[in-house]
Amino acid sequence: MFLSEDNNLGIFLYVFLLSAGYYLWRRWRSNDNLRAASLAGKYVFITGCDSGFGHLAARTLDKKGFRVIAACLTEKGAADLKAAASKQLQTMLLNVTDDNSVGLVAERVKKEVGEEGLWGLINNAGQIGPSAPTDWLKIEHFRETIEVNLIGLINVTLHMLPLVKKAKGRIVNVSSVGGCLAICSGGYCPSKFGVEAFNDSLRQDMKAFGVNVSCIEPGLFKTPLSDKTKMWERKLNIWNELPSDIRQQYGEDYLAKDAEKKEELVQRFQNTDLSLVVKCMEHALMSRCPQIRYSAGHDAKVFWLPLSRMPAFLQDYVLMKNKVKLADPTAG
Repeated sequence: MFLSEDNNLGIFLYVFLLSAGYYLWRRWRSNDNLRAASLAGKYVFITGCDSGFGHLAARTLDKKGFRVIAACLTEKGAADLKAAASKQLQTMLLNVTDDNSVGLVAERVKKEVGEEGLWGLINNAGQIGPSAPTDWLKIEHFRETIEVNLIGLINVTLHMLPLVKKAKGRIVNVSSVGGCLAICSGGYCPSKFGVEAFNDSLRQDMKAFGVNVSCIEPGLFKTPLSDKTKMWERKLNIWNELPSDIRQQYGEDYLAKDAEKKEELVQRFQNTDLSLVVKCMEHALMSRCPQIRYSAGHDAKVFWLPLSRMPAFLQDYVLMKNKVKLADPTAG
């Protein structure tokens, strides 16, 4: 049966209106940024600027005219950043796990920004921490990562929140695909799941104040935090302290096989272009309508985040394919 002319015309009009709407939406999105003049000189505070995403973000936003206050953990990190940026960029030493350090830095930032307030707060500081099977770990292994990635992030936010509210500014929290899917054991994923929950409640609470809150969920990126040698050394130290029955359960060749599996995963998924994450930070600070969530990295977009929305049995099947088979789970 052939379609009537009226039906053909209706389909044509539908496709035309859909295409026109998409074109106009794309044009609007391309002009979504706030005027550069209105953002010039606004203050942005970034944590974790010694290296990686934070270091590049500080330099990038500095070039765009923001008055960047970059928090670094070490004096070397601060010196390296200052050498690579303009004279306008300021650095401050900050340990996000030290309440006194957070309080002192917050007071300095308050004096610096004055009545203008803080346009942008980027919570970027983080660490991966030891990643090993749960029955290898002690509570300290979980605590140290959660203290940096979650408690430190919350503490910095609470101290800076009055300044962001004053400016009706933006908050950007760096989470991970590990905050949507438990991609490894240890404290990293629990800390990032916590960041996701805190981000959501904060976003809802800040709507009435005109403060936008965004979350960035990067995939696997090559940064100093993901240094393979350091991660291997920490895992080896944990292995060497394990009781003999657990070592028998896993097998003496478990570490070598696990390292091989991890290397295959890295080769398949790891991103090297850190600007993919920094561009998300830029959009969250400079867009009229910042996104609630940003995914960064091809692996996040096409693998980890889609997998995080699938049924648990399917997630388990896919993730456990990358686990090493135990030598004798009944040993001991």
